[in-house]
Amino acid sequence: MRQIKTWVQLYVDWITRIGIIRFSLLLAFCIISIAVVIQGTITLLLRGVVDVVDLVRSVFFGLLVTPWAAYFLTAVIDELEDSRRRLTDMVHKLQIMRERDQALNQRLQSNISQLNNQIEETRRAEAARLRVLSELEAEAIQREKAQKELEEQSALLRSFLDSSPDLVFYRNEREEFLSCNRALETLLGRSRDDIIGRTPYGVYEPQMAEQIISRDREVFEKNQPITYELWFPYPDGRRACFEMRQVPFFAAHGERLGLVGFGRDITEHKQYQDELEKASRDKTTFISTISHELRTPLNGVVGLSHILLDTPLNDLQRQYLNTIHLSAVTLGNIFNDIIDLDKIERRKLKIARSKIDLRQLLADLQTLSSLMVEAKGLYLHFDIDGDVPHWIMADGTRLRQILWNVLSNAVKFTAEGGITFGVQVSPSEENKVYLRFDIEDTGIGIPEHEQQNIFAMYYQVPGTKRAVGTGIGLAITKQLVETMGGSIHVDSELGHGSCFTIELEATVLPDSQNDEAEAMLAQELPPLRILLVEDIALNITVATAMLNKLGHQVDAAMTGREALAKFQPERYDLVLLDIQLPDMTGFDIADELRQRYPEKLPPLVALTANLINDPSQYQQHGMQAVIGKPLALGNLRKTLNELFVGCALPSESEVVVEAPNKYVLDLPFLEDFTGVVGCDVMVSAIDLFAQSMPEYLKILNSALTARDKQGIVEEAHKIKSAAGAIGLKRIHQLAQQAQSPDLPAWQENINDWIDSICAEYQGDLECLRQWVQQQRTETQTAQ
Repeated sequence: MRQIKTWVQLYVDWITRIGIIRFSLLLAFCIISIAVVIQGTITLLLRGVVDVVDLVRSVFFGLLVTPWAAYFLTAVIDELEDSRRRLTDMVHKLQIMRERDQALNQRLQSNISQLNNQIEETRRAEAARLRVLSELEAEAIQREKAQKELEEQSALLRSFLDSSPDLVFYRNEREEFLSCNRALETLLGRSRDDIIGRTPYGVYEPQMAEQIISRDREVFEKNQPITYELWFPYPDGRRACFEMRQVPFFAAHGERLGLVGFGRDITEHKQYQDELEKASRDKTTFISTISHELRTPLNGVVGLSHILLDTPLNDLQRQYLNTIHLSAVTLGNIFNDIIDLDKIERRKLKIARSKIDLRQLLADLQTLSSLMVEAKGLYLHFDIDGDVPHWIMADGTRLRQILWNVLSNAVKFTAEGGITFGVQVSPSEENKVYLRFDIEDTGIGIPEHEQQNIFAMYYQVPGTKRAVGTGIGLAITKQLVETMGGSIHVDSELGHGSCFTIELEATVLPDSQNDEAEAMLAQELPPLRILLVEDIALNITVATAMLNKLGHQVDAAMTGREALAKFQPERYDLVLLDIQLPDMTGFDIADELRQRYPEKLPPLVALTANLINDPSQYQQHGMQAVIGKPLALGNLRKTLNELFVGCALPSESEVVVEAPNKYVLDLPFLEDFTGVVGCDVMVSAIDLFAQSMPEYLKILNSALTARDKQGIVEEAHKIKSAAGAIGLKRIHQLAQQAQSPDLPAWQENINDWIDSICAEYQGDLECLRQWVQQQRTETQTAQ
């Protein structure tokens, strides 16, 4: 079928190419030819002969058929051509329609895509709208829930604030109250609505309002919290002390809105504090009184036994009298320990330096300790190595107390053998020497793990309960030694005795002064007329006996009024004043005499058993010297020589001195440190320590109040590290003790250690600043 279509197409193409006439002629020829061939073939087959007539007939048949064939074929061709043209047109049109359909289809697809996009966008927008609506709905629910929670929290906060006994209030920068709790309403006797919007002038008394406003301004100026105490009156007339804490508060973007105030009723605390202070004063008064009362009979025992020892006695009587004298001296040293314990507790322990005869001090100590060891059948060996200076500047009372405590302990714990007392002297700086005292015994010894514990307050080595004591002697000795700028340590082996080593530095007076002082003391005093003001008959007897033995005349007065009535400037060369009298104090008598006779007054000397007072207090009342009770003949003779032969009293700056830099500061470390990094870096480190210390102490004290041992240890460790980093030796050592809860009697001593840190660190810091400034000045001078 496809082949026929091809031939037909070729036929049509051929006719179109040669034309219709040529096609007709060619068709006629073809038909005639075909007719002749067919006629001839048929005739030949039928008759066997082909005639011309047959050929002519075939020609005429062809000629007759040709027009009709040509017409038919032409018509067919025309129809076919027309059909083809129409078909072509239709195909063209179809092509155009197809292209248009394709364009429409494309546009339709584009529109469909756009529509789909619009539908998708609409769907998304709808989904987003639904999501936004959902979020808004959730947010609304959340907001409603948050609002409800906020209202609940506000109600809870309001309930909490109203239930708090502490005052809570808010004020803006115009000093107007924004809100307050029920405690403030109760305190002021006003409702909250009546308080809000008012300034302090509208709710407090004018004077109190002015004080509060000044505190508010301080908060706003410094932008820092402040704490202060204020007494508030209640509407019923009661007054209560409140610890007020006011802090600035800010908005989220940093704008200051005003201040928040808190007030805690500390009335009971103040009362308790007052009771503690009163108890402390009562205890001091008690110690002063009991010291005075006990030293009065002790004065008689020591003085009279000392006088009797210079009289003819048999051996037994001398032995008994030595024992009495030794016991009285020992009791006096116990009094000194008790008084020093009170001073340590009140941070009043001072060192009073004066000129002392070191050789005489050691001789007296040897005499007394000889009496003590003889009673137990022990030997005593004094070994002095080096040239012991004669006159030094030191606190003779403290030095004697230190050595006596260690010596008496050595005798106490030694049953067989004896005591060796060694003294080594080595030069230090100009006019200074190092004194080393070694007190070695053959007693019971101390276990190695207990050797540092024995210096703790109230501590006694387990297993020594048969020994009499309270556990304060060595603790006080260590405090005294360190306050004098020295050190003490022990070397011992259980069962083989102990050796206590004490190292101190002392200033040696120049030889010219020593020779002059010795010459002056060697001079014989002229007989003096002395007025003795003393209310105890026994003390009068002892003092009179001693003074008479020295060749002086004594008049006694037992009250202040009697002394003022008896006294005449030209009648007496010296006035000895007891401090505690029935009707007035020795200070009152001294002040009255100075007022009456400002130019003719003889020397005034205080006689007292109360050694708690600062020695400078006596000088403020015009007293040239102080003699402690019980009276010792050596002290009495020395004071009289100083006053009447020409030995000058030390100046006030020499009388009372604080602990030296050697104990306060770690000088070797500081010298190395400043030598490497310079003084400027050291000053920066000091400033940083000064800024950090208040916060350290605040946390440390809060941990102490809460009895939080771990908190105490952690904060004390920080202080120890910080103090050690800038060479504050004393603070470093105190913090080291505070951070070591395994130390014996740690619980009993931790309050004292922390109090010492709080009380001493600023003074030590100032001492360090002065040392750095001195180093800087020396460096600049050297350059």
